[in-house]
Amino acid sequence: MDSPHGAAVKAEDFGLKGPRGWAFRGVGIDAEPGSLIAVEGPSGSGRTCLLLALTGRMKPTAGHAEVGGHRLPKKMTAVRRLAALGPVSGVNDLDQALTVAEQLREGALLQRHYGAPVRAMLRPRAERRAVAEARIASALAAAGLDLATLPKAGRTSVRDLERLESVRLSVAIALLGSPGLLALDDLDLKLSDSERAEAWALLRSVAARGITVLAVCSEAPADAVVLRTCPTDPDGAQGPDAPAVAEDDADAGNGTKNDTKNDTKNDSENDDTKGADDALAEAGRA
Repeated sequence: MDSPHGAAVKAEDFGLKGPRGWAFRGVGIDAEPGSLIAVEGPSGSGRTCLLLALTGRMKPTAGHAEVGGHRLPKKMTAVRRLAALGPVSGVNDLDQALTVAEQLREGALLQRHYGAPVRAMLRPRAERRAVAEARIASALAAAGLDLATLPKAGRTSVRDLERLESVRLSVAIALLGSPGLLALDDLDLKLSDSERAEAWALLRSVAARGITVLAVCSEAPADAVVLRTCPTDPDGAQGPDAPAVAEDDADAGNGTKNDTKNDTKNDSENDDTKGADDALAEAGRA
């Protein structure tokens, strides 16, 4: 893989409203390149929609954001080029009918056709194959997935992978394009405590390579920049009508928070959930 350059992620009063309500709103964040960002919140609070909006896959309707210097929503195409998706259910699911090796080759082929310069397509076939194999090997190493440990090595069916192995495979495929931002949904879903620790260790290692990581989770680690989609309001109550706030948990004791102002009217919790569902459906169609 090429040497990655992490993308800074910034947002102010960032929001997305669907036909039946807000998916998320009032988001504020200022994260440096190579940051580990955790989007924390309950299911239905707009976490996935926020992830897709920050990666240029979903068009916001309020405020603005900047990813790698590209302003959203104006530069969505540019953001999509530098932001790669790891596992996001319903958007880029792994093909359960393929083997692990086939899934990797398909990812490399797509990257070659859509992400590589035209001159790379003019190389001899043997050279293109060697380059693809080298990129796959590098991506697997970065994702911590050793094919030799799988039941049938590269011939193992994707459907037979454990949840953490599936996450590692999705990360490896995403890293084939040397992205500046790696985004993953529901990172801690169906993982044991030890597996969850391994997953976060993987993302820390990716961030240490200079790639900014954005991961949706139910509970963020202490060393992440946390973006909560359902934060606590000044009176101590929680709800989807409160603005999302990013804070660096490592500096929380010093009070370093990036608060944003929410001047929109309150909608019901059901409307917010429906808004998230509508927006996610739009992303799937895109």
